[in-house]
Amino acid sequence: MTLNQYVRDIQDFPKPGIIFKDITPLLANPKAVKECMALLINNLRDRNIDKVVGVESRGFFFATLLAYELGAGFVPVRKPKKLPFETISASYELEYGTDTLEIHTDAIKKGDRILIHDDVLATGGTAKAVCELVEKLGGEIVQCNFLMELSFLNGREKLAGHEVYSPLVY
Repeated sequence: MTLNQYVRDIQDFPKPGIIFKDITPLLANPKAVKECMALLINNLRDRNIDKVVGVESRGFFFATLLAYELGAGFVPVRKPKKLPFETISASYELEYGTDTLEIHTDAIKKGDRILIHDDVLATGGTAKAVCELVEKLGGEIVQCNFLMELSFLNGREKLAGHEVYSPLVY
């Protein structure tokens, strides 16, 4: 199965000049989801993952499935003021400004083995901020994994020192 056939390009979304990679066709196809899960989890089974950190919002789709398959907990990372308990935050640069992500202060314990998952690795700013949050709480990042990587944006460079995996690379 070629997963690329389930990712459609949307021209000029969310703004002119951007080609958005839409994964909703993939999510609507159970066989594609199953194949995607197999690829994402293939090298993680013996890695003793304690928690899977999913990044708002599209990262939640596969992060919860990965947590379930690995017998691990799920931890959401969200935009400011979306989590109800005490949080810490990290800000990151966007091509058009800055943004911030938050995580509960009790979500990760010192020494927890963490898988970070998001739908796409683009410039790496979001993923780097999530790594900072996890490490601030004492988590050990086992892998940062993504459904797809836009390699021409060089996001891996911001994640130097962390293992990165993505089954789809554009």
